Amino acid sequence: MSHVSRSGSDAAARWRDQLAAWALPDRILRAVPDSPWAIPKDVFTRRADDSVAAPTGPSYVRASEALRPAGTVLDVGAGAGAASLPLARWATRLSAVDSSEDMLAAFAERAAQLGIAYDVVLGRWPDVAAQVAPADVVVCHHVFYNAPDLAAFALALTDRARRRVVVELTEGHPVRVLNPLWKQLHDLERPEGPTATDARDVLREAGLDPHREERTRPLRPEYPSFDALVAVTRRRLCLPPERDPELADALVRLGVDPDHPRDLSLGDESLVTLWWDVAYRA
Repeated sequence: MSHVSRSGSDAAARWRDQLAAWALPDRILRAVPDSPWAIPKDVFTRRADDSVAAPTGPSYVRASEALRPAGTVLDVGAGAGAASLPLARWATRLSAVDSSEDMLAAFAERAAQLGIAYDVVLGRWPDVAAQVAPADVVVCHHVFYNAPDLAAFALALTDRARRRVVVELTEGHPVRVLNPLWKQLHDLERPEGPTATDARDVLREAGLDPHREERTRPLRPEYPSFDALVAVTRRRLCLPPERDPELADALVRLGVDPDHPRDLSLGDESLVTLWWDVAYRA
């Protein structure tokens, strides 16, 4: 399969510009020591463990059916392995790419527990694509909104797949749910886009033809305590610890239950699966 990347195309430019609009003012970034874009390791590990215990949804179905009776899996932006570890029963080998050593260590620990052969590659995609062997199925969950050059990113996924690429992302930008808090606590207006529909438009311009499936985003208890949720949200909002009481009150008023602390939800948020088959050529 051959594709021509149209990095200057309208959909690709709109995607890039909408992501650029999420950049934060320097005055806000300088006021706190930690990056608002980093999510704590334990959030990823809980998601991976939940996914292994109860795999479900079209992303899992489409990846597993393409693996049978057996095959190799490449997980790009793997985190702790929520996308790939549930596929271990059909996988002869799992390969994980991530820019975090901590995430790769969490992935390796879980892959070893499952008794599956694995390897890991530290780095950003598609910068490290040439270091990765082709796999029968390539999975990539919740990474697209971190990829300004989405066409090049997706084509690199395709170039490493023999059978199928399966991508999962939220219908809208995953942190837009925090927009009311940015307005309330910083008096800062935040953008809304891009969306999964915009992503599909970019893929089509790049010569791909992805199928699309949706499911309601499951409400899993992501945090061990309300205080933990407040701490993570504080970091995302670039707030100092002394504003925790104010933030906690705002979260409760937005519908968070302190006894069952989850990330804020838009209520009807969907998880979108984009997948396409590949005619592999060595």
